[in-house]
Amino acid sequence: MEGIKTIEHKGIVKQVDSEKVIVSIITNSSCASCQVKGSCTASEVEEKEIEVRKFDGIYKVGEQVVVFLKESLGFRALFLGYLLPFLVLFAILVIAIFLGANEGVAGLLALGSLAPYYTIIYFLNKKIKKTFSFSIKRIHTNNILKNAEFNF
Repeated sequence: MEGIKTIEHKGIVKQVDSEKVIVSIITNSSCASCQVKGSCTASEVEEKEIEVRKFDGIYKVGEQVVVFLKESLGFRALFLGYLLPFLVLFAILVIAIFLGANEGVAGLLALGSLAPYYTIIYFLNKKIKKTFSFSIKRIHTNNILKNAEFNF
């Protein structure tokens, strides 16, 4: 995988079967490590589960792993989740105003246009899952003997 940029997250294997491995990762907002996060409502730490369908080897529940996705797929996800719906909303808003609708009606039409968009995304869920496939690799620890005691 040399030369391919990836998005990686450390996680712990929660479930394993013959078809998939479920990995739990902890995501946090950029301010989660801040000194005053206890008194701030903006900090957020969330546990997410990632489903890995293509994997080599045998994984055990509780094992520490790294899940990764090609960076280009991350940008595609941002496009489908944020940019494209914004463009649909904006286009419907501009077209409605251009056709003579008042601003309130144009705004409601624009917001209403997101329902069909996300319905289409929902029905394409299986195809999208195939496109956005995560990979998995073990975290190797080289310091196993670090705390071992030797008796001669």
